[in-house]
Amino acid sequence: MAAMDLFGRRWALRILWELRAGPLGARALLARCEGLSSSVLYQRLRELASSGIIAPSDDGYELTRLGTALRDALGPLDDWAITWAKEQERNDQEPTEP
Repeated sequence: MAAMDLFGRRWALRILWELRAGPLGARALLARCEGLSSSVLYQRLRELASSGIIAPSDDGYELTRLGTALRDALGPLDDWAITWAKEQERNDQEPTEP
């Protein structure tokens, strides 16, 4: 349940998603996560680092071995989300009955 608590915190999964392709610095993360405050960013980075999911690097922050495994596990969820969004769009385009 601790993992669900961590990932359920606002911006945690988004930060991990942005790190999926490689290391990013705090400024780049702030730019990619519109609406994210620097105080929340640094709090989430500390939490994710203390959990062993990310680590500081010369280029900012990067996924650890555990973080990479998590990224790979989230791939199917991303695939499902794309399918779901397309289905929602199709439903929105269908005429409703009077």
